[in-house]
Amino acid sequence: MTTMRSNFAQTTIRSPGIMSVDWEERVDFTRLREYRLSRVKQALATSELGAILVFEGSNIRYMTATHIGTWAYNKTERWALITRTGTPWIWDFGSAAKNHRLYSPWLMPAQSKGGNTGLQGAIAPTSGLPESAAKEIAAILRDEGVANMPLGVDVVEMPLLRALESNGVDVRDGQQVMLDAREIKNCDEIMLLSQAAAMVDGVYQDIYEALKPGVRESDIVALATKRLFEMGSEQVEAINSIAGERCSPHPHVFSDRLIRPGDQAYFDIIHAFNGYRTCYYRTFAVGRATQAHRDAYKKARELIDTAIAMVRPGASTGDIARLWPSANEYGFNSEMEAFGLQFGHGLGLGLHERPVISRLNSMDNPVEIKEGMVFALETYWPGGDGHSAARIEEELVVTATGAELLTLFPAEELVVTNAY
Repeated sequence: MTTMRSNFAQTTIRSPGIMSVDWEERVDFTRLREYRLSRVKQALATSELGAILVFEGSNIRYMTATHIGTWAYNKTERWALITRTGTPWIWDFGSAAKNHRLYSPWLMPAQSKGGNTGLQGAIAPTSGLPESAAKEIAAILRDEGVANMPLGVDVVEMPLLRALESNGVDVRDGQQVMLDAREIKNCDEIMLLSQAAAMVDGVYQDIYEALKPGVRESDIVALATKRLFEMGSEQVEAINSIAGERCSPHPHVFSDRLIRPGDQAYFDIIHAFNGYRTCYYRTFAVGRATQAHRDAYKKARELIDTAIAMVRPGASTGDIARLWPSANEYGFNSEMEAFGLQFGHGLGLGLHERPVISRLNSMDNPVEIKEGMVFALETYWPGGDGHSAARIEEELVVTATGAELLTLFPAEELVVTNAY
């Protein structure tokens, strides 16, 4: 491993372990559930909405603290509702409702029910399932005194949307209200995010030791996935594993390409611990590094360090985006095509929460940076050889005085693996 500067990455953010113990205060899940629900109620109270109906998995989990496996994400097969005056309702996939009545005592038993709107159309709308769900939702809005107010919805299938409207429900965008609720993390969320990042720290050590000629990009994906599950990961959502001539432009997908001597290679590890996600890039050179590799890495590091130095309460996402080069300065015709390369995004139960930072959106529509936000900053720079590139990402917590890192695997300088 290359020699690092003395001011290597450190943090004061705790990462105490994945178990609950009686001898140390760790994540308090009761406090976590109560905090998240209070944030939803507060965001709802300050909006124009009388209630929020959510189908997206991270919104359901934030509101109800229920989870039935990653297979259920983004299928709109379960949903949750909360009104200004009530407590959460959850409609679940089959027997999960009974399970939650047994093991999730923070829910009202009568408000944990089975539900089905048609499995994204696999059961045709002529079954009456969307209409039945809409009537039940409309009845709750009436019973809880908010039928004359708009209903916010995050995502919705067209048959249910039309059924809600035909039952007199004024449907509005509810996703912004949920993002308002989720943007500030409490101490328990931050600990879970820290623990998730610590797991990836360890995986990068394994990658450092394994990365050599003859290993495929897909082999690294398999190694990382296995190690994350061994350490207690709930979900390995995606792993980018990209090397050699595939580095520029960034393809956002791994392949079976063999790693070769002198390759530059970068990786992104996205997984969840108790629902809380990482997005964590690191770049290596395999065996030896060219000057093009080092120059690209130095530029990517400068861009991310400058952005981190700007992070503080009261600054804006526009302040950060202005520090980054325009798309045409690193080989792209538009900010749309360069989106996601000089980039920032909130982290929590979702991978892309508020704030989203880029030159595409942030300078014209800046978002205030606030204490308690957690987000990732990621930078990219193509190599002068025309095919290599460097990619760096750091996750951070916004504190009263600046930023604290969650991502600690060495990245101050380009790391060379299995040096010759």
